[in-house]
Amino acid sequence: MQSNFKNPKKNAADPHETAIAVLGWLANEPDMFGRFLALTGVEPAQVRNAINEPAFLAGMLDFLMNHEPTLLAFCEASGISPEAVAAASVHLSPPGLASGEY
Repeated sequence: MQSNFKNPKKNAADPHETAIAVLGWLANEPDMFGRFLALTGVEPAQVRNAINEPAFLAGMLDFLMNHEPTLLAFCEASGISPEAVAAASVHLSPPGLASGEY
């Protein structure tokens, strides 16, 4: 197992940067990206415009958050901590019943 002392996990401060990092990772994982697109109904040609939509960014983060092995694979590849992904997801997701902000 590799030590994290030399390469500590980053806690990305900006939720948008975290979401864009997720998109970059997904784009390099064709099977995973295809699965994400199939679940969302977004066409590959629509992604460029969709990244300007907070709901799309939140959906990408939810995609990771709802499957721990995928989340951990992203975190391992990117060096971004799971906590940073969770914080970005909370920031970009609209308020709902679970948040108490309705």
